Amino acid sequence: MQKPTLAGFAASKTLYEASNGSSTSRGAYADEKPIQLSDSERAVIHRNAVRGLVRVLLAQALMAVFAGLVSWAVAGVAAGASALLGAGAYFVPNALFAMRLLLGYSGLKPVAAQGFLAGELIKLASATLLLLAVALLAKAWLVWPALLFGLVCVLKGYVLLLMFQRLP
Repeated sequence: MQKPTLAGFAASKTLYEASNGSSTSRGAYADEKPIQLSDSERAVIHRNAVRGLVRVLLAQALMAVFAGLVSWAVAGVAAGASALLGAGAYFVPNALFAMRLLLGYSGLKPVAAQGFLAGELIKLASATLLLLAVALLAKAWLVWPALLFGLVCVLKGYVLLLMFQRLP
């Protein structure tokens, strides 16, 4: 089987445009009608989106508890607290952002693309600021490997969903 090349892509794109009569400025799907969803289809999509958000938050919370318990068992109370602080530095902003998205799903005010991106930016900035605050305020007893372990566990909380095939 021959590997696709950039030249082959350009040639096939040109052939498509010639046969379709469209140009790249109009987009490949400019002539197609938008998808129309029924109320029941919208309800199913809404229910699945809400379930997915809740599942991700639950998986992240479980991973935070796991990181805290493992760190506490391996290196003591300070390590357990450090792991929980690291996990919380990402989990709290993520949970607040998810709550905002859930409020949008409930119909109060849907989140547009710009609002979603702004929310992601605020979430990442607040997580960074929380990590900075933890580093400054708890430097006397902070266990950095445990803090990073807690942070990584929460960041990879979706792995639990993959393991149990519950990813939304």
